[in-house]
Amino acid sequence: MTTRTESVDTPAGEARITWHPAPARTARLVLAVSHGAGGGIEARDLGALAAALPAHGITVALVEQPWRVAGKKVAAAPKVLDEGWRGLWPALAEPGLPVVAGGRSAGARVACRTAAGLGAAGVLALAFPLHPPGRPEKSRAAELTGAGRPTLVVQGGRDPFGRPEEFPPPDAQAPYELVEVPYADHGFAVPKKAGPTQDETLAVITEAVAAWLTGIPR
Repeated sequence: MTTRTESVDTPAGEARITWHPAPARTARLVLAVSHGAGGGIEARDLGALAAALPAHGITVALVEQPWRVAGKKVAAAPKVLDEGWRGLWPALAEPGLPVVAGGRSAGARVACRTAAGLGAAGVLALAFPLHPPGRPEKSRAAELTGAGRPTLVVQGGRDPFGRPEEFPPPDAQAPYELVEVPYADHGFAVPKKAGPTQDETLAVITEAVAAWLTGIPR
């Protein structure tokens, strides 16, 4: 299927959505994923999801936040990021399919903070920044556990922003699933000396996300 790019005016400025559509006869969900504070939608995990998921009936919408579209090098404040995400949500819902809110790093935080209010079908948190590197006391776990929607965390085994074993255990009040990506850092890069290759690592991510999304109600 041919990708297309859509500009969306939001209260925080112009955002951009790059659509990777599933075939119309099989499309069942939209996965909307945004980038982090240090990069754009060219991130390896976002690209891998956009390439793999349409074959599973998942339309992938890669979202560029207004600050990124404007060419700024520093991300906007969390309140402004949330404002931009809420402003583009109607465009994400336009296909008439359930929308799973997602993002990597700072984008994952935005998805968690806004999912319940927007009626998202679920939350995908890629490389969730549980705390600043070396500062575990500055936990952001409350954003994750307060998402209020079915949530999947995909986390690198050596992510300095939070290794899988640092996450709080899920419970009935804050249920979520966590998939560890062995040897991967915050950008899901793996050392050349690690057992899995980079392609195998990305396959761990795409297969885990595809399997989890099959459980999201239509």
